Amino acid sequence: MLWTAPTPLDYFASLVADDDQFALTEAAVSLAQDDDPALDTQAVLATLDAHAQAARKRLSASAEPLERVRALHQYLYVEMGLAGNVNDFYSPANSFLHEVLRTRRGIPISLAVIYLELAGQIGLDARGVSFPGHFLIRLRLPLGDALIDPLNGQSLSRQELESLVEPYAQRSREHRDWGMEGGGLPADWLAPFIEPTEPREIVSRMLRNLEALHRTAEDWSRLLQVQQRLVTLLPDDWSWRRERGQTLARLGQNAAAIEDLSCYLRHQRGGRDRAHVQAQLEALRESGPPRWH
Repeated sequence: MLWTAPTPLDYFASLVADDDQFALTEAAVSLAQDDDPALDTQAVLATLDAHAQAARKRLSASAEPLERVRALHQYLYVEMGLAGNVNDFYSPANSFLHEVLRTRRGIPISLAVIYLELAGQIGLDARGVSFPGHFLIRLRLPLGDALIDPLNGQSLSRQELESLVEPYAQRSREHRDWGMEGGGLPADWLAPFIEPTEPREIVSRMLRNLEALHRTAEDWSRLLQVQQRLVTLLPDDWSWRRERGQTLARLGQNAAAIEDLSCYLRHQRGGRDRAHVQAQLEALRESGPPRWH
């Protein structure tokens, strides 16, 4: 039997298969292989290791956590010069870690993945926070947790966090029973928004960012690549089967589209869009791809 090299999607699947051994940084690096299949992910990981080693050299073995935080921020935001890409914020390259390392510019979540990797390597307890509209980092410190903006390393106060999240919380309140009489928000309403998130959700959010960019650009081939990863990453989220099926239909891959849409309908029997998806499926079966709006 001839050996065949794994595809980028096969490689990604191996990295995200097990929650207990989820390779966050490597999985995040691998997302760029849809754009550059020949990308050497191990070389990118080696570059991150070299940066972590450089940051670690600035510390003594007995350095306290706050010393480590200061050294990390000095290295990331002063010596490396990491910052948000304000000139081209919506470029897909902002989600590709090798490009972020090259240009020193990115978006909150890609900068956060770099931060998390280096923080872990120098002995800090850091987790990602899937904050609405702006990914954050939660640092566990002796005197309490700190919420860090990965764009600049600044610690955010409770007042700043509440100001950022209140519009989302108010919208959530319209669909949720907060247990309050006479309106308003409960005293602990902020807590759910600043809980640490799992690595799988971090990669999912990175992919959803790319999915939105490619959808807006109507770049259906790249959109399909991202949706393939989302189906692999979130195999029990049947909505991505629907999304992938609709993209396949746009690309004229009717047989695969029919398979995905049928799978969605089998598993989402109570979905609000069931009638709409059923109509799409019937149109594909009867006369080829329908017009998608």
